[in-house]
Amino acid sequence: MLRIEVFSDRKERLGEGPLWDVRDERLYWIDSYGPSLHSSDLHGTDRRSWLLPEPVGSFALREKGGAVVSLRHGFCALDFATGEVSPLAGVHEGDLTARLNDGKTDRQGRFVAGSMDFEEREPVGKLFRLDPDHSLDVLDQGIICSNGPCFSPDGRTLYFADSFKRTIYAYGYDPDTGRVLSRRVFATFDGLQGYPDGATVDAEGYVWSVEVYAGRLLRFDPEGALDRVVGLPVFSTTSAMFGGPDLDILFVTSMARPFGRARHMEREAGMVFAIHGLGVRGLPETRFAG
Repeated sequence: MLRIEVFSDRKERLGEGPLWDVRDERLYWIDSYGPSLHSSDLHGTDRRSWLLPEPVGSFALREKGGAVVSLRHGFCALDFATGEVSPLAGVHEGDLTARLNDGKTDRQGRFVAGSMDFEEREPVGKLFRLDPDHSLDVLDQGIICSNGPCFSPDGRTLYFADSFKRTIYAYGYDPDTGRVLSRRVFATFDGLQGYPDGATVDAEGYVWSVEVYAGRLLRFDPEGALDRVVGLPVFSTTSAMFGGPDLDILFVTSMARPFGRARHMEREAGMVFAIHGLGVRGLPETRFAG
């Protein structure tokens, strides 16, 4: 039976990027405008937090410990023991119109993250790949609001959304080199209520996209056809990730900052939710190899 519970009742201004670590069995997530990264065990206890020096769009855990974080103007390393943040690779340096946003590791441990227009108006964003040696490549550009990167089970398809184009794209992806080989429209949100935001892929190869400003989860089959719709407690949901010991709990983040018609009705906005009973499992996330 489907059951949705509050996992964390702390109201994050812009909760994003839930990530379940199978090694330590902990959930991590960020408050982009906190700006901070948080972690807790499966019961929502033993909470730990790290403050960051500027807005954070996404992160990945590192094989060597700590995390790589995509801050406003670059990728940085976060030391969990000391809280120290050190630069790895800069992007959009000196540009006040763009900032890094959503990101995920590919199956080989490279970190793929996109940038966006801070005002969410102009196509100034790019899609980057950060390699383990900290070198940086641009995979795509002309993006307004980058969101929802995730990979097919075999790692040969990269899904990525431009939220304000209301489109999820599917890229042919070379797992050996990390290069993009092609791009096609995977799914559009034309005619739907909201916009594509954070996303994840389940063990069956289906894409789960959070429909922000609509409070729904949309599951698409590998061909891009809408397969399932799940209603959520708030309109302001932002991202999702499977976790738990069996990877069968879907964790969903949300934002507390007000917007539109939900300004006075989002009592649980900013909280993290846990969805049980979906009947599917996720895939373990790869750590950043650098």
